Amino acid sequence: MLSNSSRTKLKKAAHKERTDTEVLHQIIDESLIAHIAIAEPSGPVVIPMLAWRVDDKVYVHGANNSRLMRNLSKGNMTCLTFTLFDGWVLARSAFHHSAHYRSAVVFGQFEKIEQRDNKDQLLNHFIEQIAPGRCEDIRLSSHKELDATMLLAIPLTEASVKVSSNEVVDDEADMDVPAWAGFIPYKTVVGPLRASSTLNGGIEEPDYSPAYAKRWVEK
Repeated sequence: MLSNSSRTKLKKAAHKERTDTEVLHQIIDESLIAHIAIAEPSGPVVIPMLAWRVDDKVYVHGANNSRLMRNLSKGNMTCLTFTLFDGWVLARSAFHHSAHYRSAVVFGQFEKIEQRDNKDQLLNHFIEQIAPGRCEDIRLSSHKELDATMLLAIPLTEASVKVSSNEVVDDEADMDVPAWAGFIPYKTVVGPLRASSTLNGGIEEPDYSPAYAKRWVEK
């Protein structure tokens, strides 16, 4: 079960709330992009970052001199959002047009991962998540590269999930309006692979489809 705090409790459209931790994990794992908020002297800033989950923590990485990373590494409170857009809902009235989506909000503080071996393992975990088996083929990060990279983790102890997948909702008075009602589904598809123009000949194409299940598109 997800946490129940004053910040995670939905105050509007409560019927869209989900409390299953598995749904939270699915949204994060499929999205892999977090919009992260920080407070700057000039005002609030929201920055999109690659993000990945290992067990009950979310990780982000960046250069040591990144303003976002420096801000978050101080333990400042922040908020992460993940959103998956699933399609449009077309109603018989303009007012009731809507969307299908899955979203998650995570509150908390980041902590810095200092130990070089831990950083290496967690960064490689991200590569394996998007391309299984790839770490066996590539040159792994050097000590210099790891030292130039800041890795931060935030626990999933305070989070909320909202899922909109409802039927078309129209007022009774509009049910006879002669307009088509239904959905325009959106689907994120992955693949097929497209080789770089710099790729040397004779290198066999890998199979990364297991990471994407039904979202993978064959040639």
